[in-house]
Amino acid sequence: MSHQMPLQSARQIGEIQHRAARAVPAAAQDYREGCWLRYGDSDATWWAGAVLMHDSRQSPELRTSIATAEDFYAARRAPARFQVCPACPADLDEELSRRRYAVKSVISLQVATAECMAAQPSAPSLQVDISGELTDEWFQLMLMAGHGQVADPAPEWRLQQRVNALSAYATASISGQQVAAGRAVADTGWVGMFNMTTLPHARRRGAASAVLAALADWAISQGCPQMYLQVERDNTAALRLYRHAGFEELCTYHYRVQDWETSIDVRRIRMRVTT
Repeated sequence: MSHQMPLQSARQIGEIQHRAARAVPAAAQDYREGCWLRYGDSDATWWAGAVLMHDSRQSPELRTSIATAEDFYAARRAPARFQVCPACPADLDEELSRRRYAVKSVISLQVATAECMAAQPSAPSLQVDISGELTDEWFQLMLMAGHGQVADPAPEWRLQQRVNALSAYATASISGQQVAAGRAVADTGWVGMFNMTTLPHARRRGAASAVLAALADWAISQGCPQMYLQVERDNTAALRLYRHAGFEELCTYHYRVQDWETSIDVRRIRMRVTT
């Protein structure tokens, strides 16, 4: 599918997506052939390892860019992943489909004003604490509420440690028990919301809303009037929460993931042709 959108809107989407990429840093990154090539080693945050092609003005021939990306991932023994959004070349999705890339995760990119979110009331029984530093306590709560038991949390911890932008780490407590977490990252007048998680037994009690409001207050204190977040389109509970908080959808986008078995065969053919 191709994206038809005014240039200014597409440019804004690309800029927000690059802010999000800086807030969720890849384990390895390079810029080649008009692409930001990003490799991630955390399965829990797999989207940190997707190719960004948001500057089509500097992009060479599309197939060359894709082949360059595929070589980047093949060197790391991983399938190539592309983010496909309105800021990308119009024919990117069609070309990836032709190459048998599968669609993975349709995402809603949403925006709101910090002032609108900060005005949301929260229950008196809720307490939200914000720290400017990543702590093991916050990480364990985020991991437990968002991902449950993971085989190896080390890659996700390394990802969080790579964040060097001004950040806020929020935790919400009910009767002294921490039940929800969230992270905000400031970047050129915008604040992105990440790792919004609530323990199952504490959901629908206002904890997530309280975290959003507290992080919006923090955004205002940092001189950042605009906020954004990304949420999977089929996560109805989260969509309802963000709509109530004042977020509106700017666009949808998705990822394309390479057929790994096919890519290995293609690479072998390339090697035979060039040797």
